[in-house]
Amino acid sequence: MSEGNKTTHVMGSSRLFSPVVELRQYTLKSGRREDLIRVFDTHLVEPQEDTGMTVIGQFRDLDWPDRFVWLRGFEDMEARRDALTAFYGGLVWTAYRDAANETMIDSDDVLLLTPAWPDSAFDLSGASRDSADRKASYSVVAGTIFHLQPGTEADFAATFAEEARQRLARHDGPLLAAFITEHAENTFPRLPVRAGENVFVVFQAFTDALAMANHDAALATDPVWMHGVLPVLERYFSRPSERLRLAPTARSLLP
Repeated sequence: MSEGNKTTHVMGSSRLFSPVVELRQYTLKSGRREDLIRVFDTHLVEPQEDTGMTVIGQFRDLDWPDRFVWLRGFEDMEARRDALTAFYGGLVWTAYRDAANETMIDSDDVLLLTPAWPDSAFDLSGASRDSADRKASYSVVAGTIFHLQPGTEADFAATFAEEARQRLARHDGPLLAAFITEHAENTFPRLPVRAGENVFVVFQAFTDALAMANHDAALATDPVWMHGVLPVLERYFSRPSERLRLAPTARSLLP
């Protein structure tokens, strides 16, 4: 793959499924998000993928102007160790790490995830990576993080798949992917992850922020959701859920 920002890349079948995914949320210095995106999208995507990982998506947080959110995937925890060792020990990161790190306040907000059920990972078949100067789209990826009582992720995932998934799709919000916490030991401790988390994370794609707002409003007035599905889900909660509204950068594979 070319590192130049004019490349359009279509994902092959070997990249459809990442059994290990990192959800990374960076807090940046005021006004520095576009600087980081410029470095990331222009110089850091293909070199990461050359080590065997998949850069799934990178986003502007619509509700926090100094937050950059991104996702990357790995075949397993050993492959994650090897890929991260190769990238962060390589020449490209050495060349651009100061420019990237100089924009950041915190980069340790990282959830380590695995698909919630066998076919719940991102399907990237046919996804294309455009040039960094592509005109911005209005699409929005919604990420919802449900914080669960310890040991309940599998039960919650089964309940969600049976009770909630079709209801979301009924209101024009079908799932892109669903994940639970990957509890394996961090194989690359140089990059911390949030230990002790018990989460279920779902992603949805919308044409724009209004479509997402309409979806949320429809759920809020759906008696089946409000009085049937939601109370069942809430039995598993350890604290309130988080809702992310994410605008893909030009070179994101999502949506």
